[in-house]
Amino acid sequence: MSAAAAEAAQARRAPAAGSAPVIDLRRVNAVREAIQAGRLKQARRTTLGGNDAIAQAALEAGARFFGGYPITPSTEVLEYAARHIMGHGGSYLQMEDEIAGIAAAIGASLGGVKAFTATSGPGFSLKQENLGYACLVEVPLVVVNVMRGGPSTGGPTDPGQSDVMQARWGTHGDHPIVAIAPATVQECWEETVRAFNIAEKYRTPVILLPDAKVAQMKEPVLLPPLDLVPVVNRPYPSGAPEDYEAFGQTASGVPPLAPFGEGYRAHFTGLYHNRKGLPTKDVRLIDQLQKRIHAKLETKEARADILKTESFLAEDAEVLVVAYGITARAAKDAVLEARAQGVKAGLLRPITLWPSDAGAFAPHLARAKKVVVAELNLGQYRLEVERLACEAARAAGTPPPPVIGIHRVDMRLIAPRDIHQEIVR
Repeated sequence: MSAAAAEAAQARRAPAAGSAPVIDLRRVNAVREAIQAGRLKQARRTTLGGNDAIAQAALEAGARFFGGYPITPSTEVLEYAARHIMGHGGSYLQMEDEIAGIAAAIGASLGGVKAFTATSGPGFSLKQENLGYACLVEVPLVVVNVMRGGPSTGGPTDPGQSDVMQARWGTHGDHPIVAIAPATVQECWEETVRAFNIAEKYRTPVILLPDAKVAQMKEPVLLPPLDLVPVVNRPYPSGAPEDYEAFGQTASGVPPLAPFGEGYRAHFTGLYHNRKGLPTKDVRLIDQLQKRIHAKLETKEARADILKTESFLAEDAEVLVVAYGITARAAKDAVLEARAQGVKAGLLRPITLWPSDAGAFAPHLARAKKVVVAELNLGQYRLEVERLACEAARAAGTPPPPVIGIHRVDMRLIAPRDIHQEIVR
């Protein structure tokens, strides 16, 4: 797509100045919320598997390139893309391995096309070096990682939430990352569209982290008409080609990105680079580059777009449960059962895992007498909750609440009774 065509498409999809979007993906259950608020009058009703919902959402968000390699339990994303992407005018490329899959997607994105790749467990490990490159070069890219058990081959057909820390810290160096964990098939669609919009608006890779159970279950979904899918396109340069800086300073911190072949010269290197993209050892420019790629995701607007946490009966909770993905569904049942018994229990469900939503967590952690973190690993996100609890307690001048983990790594799900027993203990 040319820059002019992309800008025209973006203008056609953008809401009028001062008007609320029909579907605000910053909200939990965004499509249903739009229907209940009367902003959305019609919806497509269908049944989808989680992986199919992810792939369909990618195409409806404007993705026109998929590069990847089959691996359980993410392969349905690849298969859906193979069947449908060419009908949307896009391209599908099955590479020889996961390293090449993400490399191809990066190249396609720099060529001006919205691109994505999908993998699981060991494949995500292989993508880490190129993911770090994409972070430094500020490539709009969505990486779908359907989590299973590990390490190594682990449990390739069974659910796990074993890649939470790898999503944040898997590649080397200081870099920001956005990682999103859907809990329903509906969210697989909604959060994929949101992931592409974040990637495009802020020129950054975004990781989608469904667990295997969410990705492979089938559920009814409500989807908006195609012309109401909220789509954001990357910023394109508006000045003269000779003035173009692919890594220049802008008010938002996000430089415009020109596709290859449209007359704008750009250089993309994994070395520290200057504003034109050429390698540099100028310590001032290196410091500016590193701090800018973090700061662009920390503005008030960026945090409103990126951070997303569901609060369920947590306003007065004395026992606070933290869970995400498939485990959060069991946690809701456990909270409801505890409430029926007179226990003030509540749930915080981080939809955006990284960066963590400290502002949403702090007041609940400061009030809680006990925090229960349930996840299908040995405590990866519990470490982050413990950190947030200590920060909240320090700010409130109170002792931090005990943070107790419920963890499974035996390929079985955490049941509501497991969480309920800990709530009432």
